[in-house]
Amino acid sequence: MFNFLSQKLNQALDRLRGKGFLNENDVDLTLREIRIALIESDVALPAVKALLESIKAKAVGHEIIKSVTPGQMVIKLVRDEIVAFLGESTPLNMQANSPFSYLFVGLQGAGKTTSVAKIANFLKDSKNVLTVSLDVYRPAAQKQLEVLSEGIGVPSLPIVQGESPMEIASRALSFAKKNNIDVILFDTAGRLHIDDAMMQEVSDLHKFLAPVESLLIADAMMGQESVNVAKSFNDLIPLTGLVLTRADGDAKGGAILSMQFITGCPVKFLGTGEQIGKLIPFDPMRVASQILGYGDVLQLVDAAELASEKSTIETIQKRLEKGLFTMDDMRRQLEVIQKIDVSGIVSKFSKGAAKSDHHLMMRRYLAFINSMTPAERNSPAILNASRRRRIATGAGQTVAELNQFLKTFDMLRGFIKKFGGTKGKDMLKALGRFQA
Repeated sequence: MFNFLSQKLNQALDRLRGKGFLNENDVDLTLREIRIALIESDVALPAVKALLESIKAKAVGHEIIKSVTPGQMVIKLVRDEIVAFLGESTPLNMQANSPFSYLFVGLQGAGKTTSVAKIANFLKDSKNVLTVSLDVYRPAAQKQLEVLSEGIGVPSLPIVQGESPMEIASRALSFAKKNNIDVILFDTAGRLHIDDAMMQEVSDLHKFLAPVESLLIADAMMGQESVNVAKSFNDLIPLTGLVLTRADGDAKGGAILSMQFITGCPVKFLGTGEQIGKLIPFDPMRVASQILGYGDVLQLVDAAELASEKSTIETIQKRLEKGLFTMDDMRRQLEVIQKIDVSGIVSKFSKGAAKSDHHLMMRRYLAFINSMTPAERNSPAILNASRRRRIATGAGQTVAELNQFLKTFDMLRGFIKKFGGTKGKDMLKALGRFQA
């Protein structure tokens, strides 16, 4: 899928490879070439502009790590910005009370029904799944989903001729409650996004079902048209995710960047073939690495960054051994958490939080610290009500969440003071505090 985009971006970045010094002209010229590469790969113009602005902001004045060249660093920055642009890997929401619903929408011929069966197959080992076809327009559409479901051992709602989509949906909800179903997958009729009547039907179904996931199934081969499709559906209902089919084809690769940017929704799966098992959870890092190639350069810079981060952690560790721990120490540890697992000690004071929530918690903590003045970081005791409101607002969180963070920080600091020295170091290691 990404061969064309990969080829174009590599041509734009090849001139940087091995360069020991980059001037502003080098950066500007490279960004112009990247812009052309993205446009030729069917990435929508608004997405191109946003991505380039982000890359330039990071490339200009970026600190170069020892042992790598500026050219190598820019290649790594481009990879990291594409990863950030694609968003985080986001699993399906399966935390709602059973039975809960997923609603699948998309154009005719996008591979929606097959994708519904693939996702049912993906879920069946952990959830009791029911598939439901709401497509009363395409001949044999309901039968197709029934046959696919039977093939993977998943029940499908029995077909009753003559029912409307809303009647089928209502019957499915009753059936699910009586038969211990966890999740219902509703396959809607494929439609043209300019068909007002069919789009209204999707809107009505969404209001009735209140699904925890509303997934747009889209063909990765659509190119620039993907932007219009994504915008039309996202304006109609609040999409929660995208599933791109035919990701194994000869698409230029721009659709994945464009649709994610236009909708703000994460890509959740890529369909890589017709077979039921040909579905993979979306991994932004894997996709970005596929797009860029440059495996040797990226591995070199990753290794250099990891060494730098380990050095930072060793510095913090020495302070902790002396019983010292400040907001700035905490900020430095949070800044390296993406590469090294340092969540053990925090998880000890965050009982009840799922392990998958730790990274979200760390980002929230970092936002609080960055919203403080140096004096506030140095002396949290001065944080009165008005200061707390300002910090919470600056971090985009609530005062209650800030108070919880401050409580956690006090517990951590108390722990460090109590167990400083060799004993504290050993306890921290046992908690997984400094795992490499």
